[in-house]
Amino acid sequence: MWIRNVLYFSEKHAFVPGAVRTEGSRIGKVLAFSSPQEGEAYVPAASPGEEILDGQGDLLIPGMTDLHFHGCMGADLCDASPKALDTIAAYEASAGVTSICPAVMTLPADTLKEILSCAAAWKKRQEGRKESAMADLAGINMEGPFISPKRCGAQDPAFILPRSSRLFFEFQEAARGLVKLAAMAPEVPSEESAEAFIEAVRGSVHVSLAHTDADYETAMKAFGAGACHAVHLFNAMPEVRHRDPGAAGAVLDSRDVTAELICDGIHVHPAVIRMTFSLLGPERIVLVSDSMRAAGLGEGLYTLGGQKVRVEGRRAVLAENGALAGSVTSLPDCVRYLVREAGIPLETALVSACETPARRLGTFMDCGSIAPGKYASLALWDRDLALRAVILRGRRIV
Repeated sequence: MWIRNVLYFSEKHAFVPGAVRTEGSRIGKVLAFSSPQEGEAYVPAASPGEEILDGQGDLLIPGMTDLHFHGCMGADLCDASPKALDTIAAYEASAGVTSICPAVMTLPADTLKEILSCAAAWKKRQEGRKESAMADLAGINMEGPFISPKRCGAQDPAFILPRSSRLFFEFQEAARGLVKLAAMAPEVPSEESAEAFIEAVRGSVHVSLAHTDADYETAMKAFGAGACHAVHLFNAMPEVRHRDPGAAGAVLDSRDVTAELICDGIHVHPAVIRMTFSLLGPERIVLVSDSMRAAGLGEGLYTLGGQKVRVEGRRAVLAENGALAGSVTSLPDCVRYLVREAGIPLETALVSACETPARRLGTFMDCGSIAPGKYASLALWDRDLALRAVILRGRRIV
């Protein structure tokens, strides 16, 4: 397939007039032109039967990677169901999120193993279905169960477990190595110190801080030991104070730590979003949706991690106590919010939605930017940021 007459998002983080040719599931050729007029005039020499998609001067962007979300369209990773994963992966791909790393909730250990085993088996089956219209399962984000009961948010405190590298490796075995991020609260007492846990597992997984009440010093100690990521920055952690910066302050003060940011218009104020992008830059911010099963549906009652969730408008809260319970916003809509409401340049937002999560997951050699050799998983947006087409592994699905 030739995708001509587009402004493609280049690896220099700028939109460039050009044309892209897919070869099988990969990008075979990327042509850059000196002006949009030159790109509009270019007519590729196509092989017999080869499809040509005219971009009409619109924006060609890489498929996005959502590194932290729970579900959509009534389905959740924790359903431990191949049908649920089919629903999730199909919906995400149709929106232009072509690589996914869904998150597990805090649940009993045996339940978590069942969920992880189901995901691993689903991924193995998907690898043989080359024509499927489903996003690639790049990994699993273990948001629980090693968290703080003081900052559990929408996680069920009844199922919080002591930090344990032995138990983590049991989870990783059930997942067949699919767990890419493992969260913990370093301040919570356990037989195994936070530093010992990090040292034990860091060769198998990236350790993140999540649902934590840690102070600045404790968080910095964990980062010094090798933790390198923060789950939904500012949410489910202490506020940043000028004499007590807390775990969030430690993230902002640590050069090599990446941080998830939920930009749905609910979780983080736009002024704080702008401040965070100024401090960290898009290379350290991983834009995530944290969407739950209500995403793509309407208002009503749903569940998350076994707890009842009430959705009103764009806000999802626990029915019991009103705590935020994920979001109902897709990752592309988070990008649109960043641009339209928070004043973040589109180019900056796309780095955080495409490249940075792929780098954190170790998949950037295959996705996250538009370059020869990478998967031809792309989305075409018009100038108003509306979706026009999705190409998944070289095949148009929208």
